[in-house]
Amino acid sequence: MTRIRSGSRRVSLIATVAGLLLYGAGVALASWAGTGVAGAGVVVRVAALVVLGVVVARRRSLTAWTFFAILAGAELGADAPNVAVHLHVLAEIFLRLVKVIVAPLILGTLTTGIAAHGQLRSIGRVALKTLIYFEVVTTLALLIGVVAIDITRAGEGVVVPAAAMWQEAPSSAVAHSGFEAFLLSVFPENLISAIAENQILQVAVFSILFGVALALLAEEKRAPIMSVLESLTAAMFQFTKIIMNMAPIAAGAALSYTVGSMGIATLLPLAKLLGTFYGAAVALVVLVFVPVLLVMRIPIWGFFQAASEPAAIGFATSASQSALPLAMERMEEFGVPRWVVSFVIPSGYSFNMDGASLYLSIASIFAAQVAGIHLTVGQQAVMVLTLMLTSKGIAGVPRATLMVLLATASSFHLPIAPIMMILGVDALIDMGRTALNVTGNCLAAAVVGKMEGAQVSATQ
Repeated sequence: MTRIRSGSRRVSLIATVAGLLLYGAGVALASWAGTGVAGAGVVVRVAALVVLGVVVARRRSLTAWTFFAILAGAELGADAPNVAVHLHVLAEIFLRLVKVIVAPLILGTLTTGIAAHGQLRSIGRVALKTLIYFEVVTTLALLIGVVAIDITRAGEGVVVPAAAMWQEAPSSAVAHSGFEAFLLSVFPENLISAIAENQILQVAVFSILFGVALALLAEEKRAPIMSVLESLTAAMFQFTKIIMNMAPIAAGAALSYTVGSMGIATLLPLAKLLGTFYGAAVALVVLVFVPVLLVMRIPIWGFFQAASEPAAIGFATSASQSALPLAMERMEEFGVPRWVVSFVIPSGYSFNMDGASLYLSIASIFAAQVAGIHLTVGQQAVMVLTLMLTSKGIAGVPRATLMVLLATASSFHLPIAPIMMILGVDALIDMGRTALNVTGNCLAAAVVGKMEGAQVSATQ
């Protein structure tokens, strides 16, 4: 039986490699001149997708199906853009269903975790460890982004119309709300409005306080509410499993829309910037994530196996919240205590944006390079410090990354035109940015859980 399974895996691996090589050959054919050759490229790529589809059909892995859907969606967007642009509604439906899950899931898991297990003394300690970890890793991400863009000099040679070059960011983009306003935004004024507006951090703060209040009650008064919340949590996890069956369809539809609406040709002038970002993303994983796993003695393969599904969903949908329920479920299965998961991951959505931090440093210096502005090491250090602070100050604001970028550009008197150019490839960058955010938050939960004595492993 073992030999049969080993042989089956070997055949699947060979078929997968063959399908990917065949798809690559189809892409190469499409790049050649001549309608006949380009048409042959489409046939070859479709044949490759059929081979990969047969391989994926024999597996029940959500990750495998998601990546296959991404590839198929990109192909549909390239070959039938008129159809592809109408598929975005499927991704929107998926995102809406996920948003329904997030707030009740956090409310149930965090409240019951604190109240049921008496983690009152642990809350402050875990919060301190979590925030220190967030700050260190996001700062390292900013620094890696600076080094990457300084090496590639991706902004040099990019042509921007002179009339648009020195239009600076509008003053509204740089109006910082201030620390007091940010601090107020963390605490909910109304639980219903916090849930309706999907303010994750506010729901988490309420859940912590509610859990503490329940823990201080006598058992007979706490039990009825705990029973309801535990049932709510179990139902939300089942709801998550149902919704995640739609993830591959949503992933394929999202990427199909992106490719169909933008087209590949428009991205060529900024291909170097794309390469810089994804190269820096690999560097962040290799130079930061992997060493953290080694130092904390967390199984590397086991962690990436657990984080691969939520990261793939985040990559395809470009929405971190779409992966939040599954990320919490996978990290709990990985061995991290539920109350740690439900505290660390939601707070990471405001304070641990590793992918966004990497992108912000790259995009800011890219804008300076396009404008021909040379930033000294000291100026770049100040820029990193500014990004480190401002990226935390508008947590939870829609399109927060763009707002931070515009605010930084105005502070350093950089032109707005290069930033507007980046928006042309922002959809492709956003996929990697979101996947890094999701993976970074999963890693934070595993690290904090390990600090708290959890025995994390590949399977539980």
